[in-house]
Amino acid sequence: MRAVQVREFGGPEVLVVREVADPVAGPGQLVVGVAAADVIFLDTLLRSGWGGDYFPLELPYVPGGGGAGRVLSVGEGVDPGWIGRPVLARGSGGYAERMVAEAADAVEVPEGMSFPRAAALLHDAVTARMLITEAGIGTGAWVLVAAAAGGAGSLVVQGARDAGARVIAAARGERKLALAAELGATLTVDYSEPDWPRRVREATGGAGVAVAFDGAGGALGREAFGAVAEGGRFLTYGSADGFADIDPGTARSRGVTAINALELGPPGPEAVREMLTGALDLTARGRLRPAIGATYPLERAADAHRALAERATVGKSLLVTGVES
Repeated sequence: MRAVQVREFGGPEVLVVREVADPVAGPGQLVVGVAAADVIFLDTLLRSGWGGDYFPLELPYVPGGGGAGRVLSVGEGVDPGWIGRPVLARGSGGYAERMVAEAADAVEVPEGMSFPRAAALLHDAVTARMLITEAGIGTGAWVLVAAAAGGAGSLVVQGARDAGARVIAAARGERKLALAAELGATLTVDYSEPDWPRRVREATGGAGVAVAFDGAGGALGREAFGAVAEGGRFLTYGSADGFADIDPGTARSRGVTAINALELGPPGPEAVREMLTGALDLTARGRLRPAIGATYPLERAADAHRALAERATVGKSLLVTGVES
């Protein structure tokens, strides 16, 4: 089968398509014919060699944390009835025509939903749901979403909207701001403008937002923290500019609860299944819209990574294999 392989850590150019052996399902596993693979910013960091202490990788490796497609075969102890079903599944080596996943982690894709649409939910829908739950948004509350046009940010905008919040979406450029408005943001602000935090505070009557979701990190994340009202909540999950390091003393003095999503730890398999099943159902019913900004064939995986690093993509990036669309 064809797969994107990394033989040495480095820039996007190290992503090369090669012929590798087909994977074989072990006990309790499935082999999925990947039609669409999820691409997230973490993939770009791991490819560069970052995070070995947390995400140990042995070269060569196939990047990617999963995708959507049909089940091709099953291992020992798995119901053969899975074969042929459309599924969304997490598993290592998603940038390939086939991948292995645990049967217990696979979620069936609703009839009629495209594989790219399903794959766009794989990681970002779980992140968005965790953040919304942790935030405890009140009806009518002002909420800021920074990096609002990203894969996760666009889903956070919709989740906060459905929770009854008045959403202020912060992003860079007219195309991204237009997307956030389409998804239900009450107000949009361009954070390439130096006075954007002042505009956020003005919109809230000077008090600041009750909750800020930071999908950018770095200096932008710290500016988003500054827009939170006293007694509010700040949730950071972005790392494109490094993590937003918030001084604990400053947060305490303002009564702001600052939460780094990574410190919450990953949800358990059952929770992930429940959140993905719910997201797929909402999407099938038209209540949730995964915003797919770009799709790339496997041969252009490097372009997908470059676009993420340059923040050039509006919405979600995916790889498509041509196996089945």
